Amino acid sequence: MYTEESIRDIVNAQRKFFHIGQTLPIKWRIKQLKRLKEAVIARQDEFVQALCEDLGRSELEAYLSDVGPIISEVNEIISGLRRWSRPEVHFSGLMCWPSIFTKVYKMPYGVTLVISPFNFPILLTIGVVAAAMCGGNTVVIKSSSKSAASTAVLKKFFAEVFPPEYITLIDGGHDVADMCLAQRWDKIFYTGSPSVGKHVLAEAAKNLTPVALELGGETGNWCVVRKDADLKDAARKIAFFKLLNAGQICININQIAVAEEVAEEFIQELKSAFVAQVGEHAETNEEYPRLITTAAYDKCAKLADEHRKHIVFGGIGDKSTRRYAPTIIYPVDINEPIVQHELFCPLLPIVPFKDADVDSLMDIIAEREHPLAMYVFTKNMKWANRVMQTQQFGGGCINEVCMHMMVKGVPFNGTGHSGMGAYHGEWGFREFTHPQTVLKGHTHFNLSLREHPYSGKAGKVKMRLLRLFER
Repeated sequence: MYTEESIRDIVNAQRKFFHIGQTLPIKWRIKQLKRLKEAVIARQDEFVQALCEDLGRSELEAYLSDVGPIISEVNEIISGLRRWSRPEVHFSGLMCWPSIFTKVYKMPYGVTLVISPFNFPILLTIGVVAAAMCGGNTVVIKSSSKSAASTAVLKKFFAEVFPPEYITLIDGGHDVADMCLAQRWDKIFYTGSPSVGKHVLAEAAKNLTPVALELGGETGNWCVVRKDADLKDAARKIAFFKLLNAGQICININQIAVAEEVAEEFIQELKSAFVAQVGEHAETNEEYPRLITTAAYDKCAKLADEHRKHIVFGGIGDKSTRRYAPTIIYPVDINEPIVQHELFCPLLPIVPFKDADVDSLMDIIAEREHPLAMYVFTKNMKWANRVMQTQQFGGGCINEVCMHMMVKGVPFNGTGHSGMGAYHGEWGFREFTHPQTVLKGHTHFNLSLREHPYSGKAGKVKMRLLRLFER
């Protein structure tokens, strides 16, 4: 059992280790990242088994969603770290003469806390830890108690690969998380819900600790299907994404707005896509993931029952396995509560709209809290590009789902109620380092512009020079 004192001892040990400077050399960091990658590859079967126990993931889905992306992410970090970490050299300007050049060093924050979620317990733990490592930090991980099998495997994994003064994992419930948040950290990275994100931010503010938040978005991620969209293609992609992890994904589609002119046709295509991928009864398909806890299952089932008269597909589940079938709810008004909060389950409400009124629809979406993702399906690229450049959200796709997450070199982030900060590749390095500006002065040929006197003839000369230098 952890106590506040035992957690403080862990933090103090890491702070002591950080202060000896061992994490600073880039060569040392790369060596640790290679050790991390080799260990992930060696233990991937354990991770896959844990994901099956926690979430009912098949081997392929576990590798596709958790294990494979970690290996790809660490490879990107290893290949880019030397370049990202080089000090930037800037021209200081004539005002700083004779100190012509200034350097910006990318310094680690120090001792960091990573709070990871249950839905992708391997990826969203090791992936964030890799970003912290590449920045030269030490890491304490607080993993989710809901994904117990994954947490157990991760705790053993980190204990065997790294010393605890460098990286260590703490398990336990919300009480342990609060004990962690009570400590003084140099950086906190939290992935989870907006409500807990507010709590993390409030606790961090007590020590003015910088925080990165990756949140699901309070009013959910929208997908808009216009009447000119390729409905079969859209349905196939949306069905795949909603089936993935049984909808328990922070960037998953929360609700779909479909042009009423094609709504019936789209729904038929969506039904066919679900059946083609998991059969008539997804709740009995062992490849289909389950909800994380019985409480999550009950919440999903209760919400489905409240909208039973509008369910046009699915609406059934197996509580013993915690599998609930993908469920289409239609029609749903845009102001109903079900489309004004994150669902995090396989329910899929569909909101019809007149295609001619699509801009009014987008105005309503824009007035709500910023989502983590946005997806649009249309052949009107002018409109789609305008939406993507004017709506505020974390990231998204045109005529595709979730694939922006697979692109190397781009950030994963949220804004407002969907988060703050960013990571993946170089963006993760930036998130876990502080840009530190250093100017080196000289003892000869220093200008006296900044020194008194500021009046008289000398002052006039200085003013003319200042105006010249500042052009």
